[in-house]
Amino acid sequence: MAAASVVPVAYQQGIVPAVPGWLNKGENTWQMVSAALVGMQGMPGLVILYAGLVKKKWALNSAFMALYAFAAVMPCWMLWAYKMSFGHKLLPFWGKPGLAVSQDFLIPQAILPSTQYKNITAAIQPFYPTASMVFFQYAFAAVTAMLLAGSVLARMNIRAWMVFVPLWITFSYSVGAYSIWGGGFLFQWGIMDYSGGYVVHLASGAAGFTAAYWVSIQLLKIPQVGPRMKSDREEFPPNNLLFALSGAGILWMGWTGFNGGDPFAANVDSSLAVLNTHICAATSLLIWICWDVITFKKPSVVGAIQGMITGLVCITPGAGLVQAWAAILMGIISGTVPWYTMMRLSKQLPLLQKVDDTLGVLHTHAVAGILGGALTGLFAHPDLSNMFMAVPNSKGGIYGGPGGVQFLKQLVGAGFIIGWNVLVTSIILQLIKVKIPLRMTEEELIIGDDAAHGEEAYALAGQGQREKSIHNDINQYGFEGAEP
Repeated sequence: MAAASVVPVAYQQGIVPAVPGWLNKGENTWQMVSAALVGMQGMPGLVILYAGLVKKKWALNSAFMALYAFAAVMPCWMLWAYKMSFGHKLLPFWGKPGLAVSQDFLIPQAILPSTQYKNITAAIQPFYPTASMVFFQYAFAAVTAMLLAGSVLARMNIRAWMVFVPLWITFSYSVGAYSIWGGGFLFQWGIMDYSGGYVVHLASGAAGFTAAYWVSIQLLKIPQVGPRMKSDREEFPPNNLLFALSGAGILWMGWTGFNGGDPFAANVDSSLAVLNTHICAATSLLIWICWDVITFKKPSVVGAIQGMITGLVCITPGAGLVQAWAAILMGIISGTVPWYTMMRLSKQLPLLQKVDDTLGVLHTHAVAGILGGALTGLFAHPDLSNMFMAVPNSKGGIYGGPGGVQFLKQLVGAGFIIGWNVLVTSIILQLIKVKIPLRMTEEELIIGDDAAHGEEAYALAGQGQREKSIHNDINQYGFEGAEP
C-alpha cells in the first residue's frame, strides 16, 4: 500500500489559515504555557494559599473570594476590558472599550495598536494569534483582583465583593494596564515595568489597603469595610500551613510564566527574566528568615512565604532588564524593607495600626512593588533595556547620562498608580455601599463560613459529616430571636 502523500492542513505551514506564515509555533507554545502558569498562580495557587493562611472559620470564604475573582474577570475581559487595556487610544490613560469575542479579532496576528513609539519603534506585534495574547493578559488581570482580596479577607460582604470585582477591573486595572503596557502616556514616557510590579502588585496593594479602610471619611463620609472582629484580629492562626506552602509553591513556580512570558517571545531576554525571578525570590526568602531568626530567635514558615512573595514582586518590574547581580541585591532589599514595614513600622504608625490589612498586601505587594520599580530605575542595563523597551536608549541611573532621570520617572509612575487606585477604589466602594453593605453582619463575623455560605471547609466529626453547625444555635452569642 502506497504511503499517504497528503499532509493534514494543521501542519501545512504558511498555506492554510490554521498555520499562517506569520505564526511561530515555538513562541505561541511558550506564550500559552506562560499564560497557563500565570493562571495557575491564581487558580489554584492563591485559592490554596488564602485557604491555608487564614483562621479555620474563614478558610472557605477566603478561598471562594479568590475563586470568584478569577472567574468574574473573564467575561469583563472579553466583553470590554481587554480593549480598554490593550486596544486603540481613547484617552492618554485609557483604551477604547470593545468586544474581543469574534474569530476575526482573535485569530489574526496579535498587535497592541497603541504601543508604537513616535515614528521610531513599531507597535508590538508578536508571532502568534491575538487569542494567545488575550488569554495571557487575562491571567494577569485575574491574579491582580485575587491579590487585592487578601486585604479584606474575613469581613468583607461576599455580595459586595461580587459587585466590586467587575467594577474595579473596568475602572481601575484597565487604566494602569493601558497607561504602562498598552501604549498609554506612561508607556510613551518610558516607564519600566517589565511584568507588572506597578500594574499588578502596586495596584493591588494600594487598592487593597484602601478597601480595608474608609477613605476621606470626614469629607466624603464613605462607609468603611472596617477591621475584622477584635478576637479575629488578635488571634488569627493559619489553619493549615502545609496547605499554604502548597499554594505558595504554585505561586513561586508560576512566576516562571509571569515574568518569562512578558517579552511576548521565547527569546534570550525571557530566559534571563526567568533566572532573575528565582534568584531574587530565593534571596529574599533567605533574608526574611534571617531577620526572623535575629529578632524572634526562630524561623517562621509564614515569614518564609512572605519573603518569597516580596522577592518575586520586587524583581517583576526589572526581571529582564537587570543583571543577575542586581537580582541578588534586589532580593536582599526586598527581604529587608518589607520585613521592617510589616514587623516593625506597622506596629508604630497609627494609620497602619488602624487599617486591618488581613494578609499584609500593602507590605508584600505595594511596598515591594515600589521598591522593584525604583530599583529597576537604578539597575536597568542599557543593552537589556534595548531588547525590551520601546523607548530607545533607556537605562538605569547607575549607567549615567539620562539614566538618572529614569529613577525619577519610576517614582512618578508609582505615584500615578497609587493615586488612581486610591481614588477609584474609594468611589466604587461608596457606590456599592448605597445598595449593599460592605461589611458582613455581626452574626456572619462570629460564625464565619457556615453563616456566609452555609458550608464549612473541613468535615471533622466523622465519616464526611460536619461538626454540628452553630449557625442555627446562636443564643450563646446573645442574638435576639435566635432559636434555642
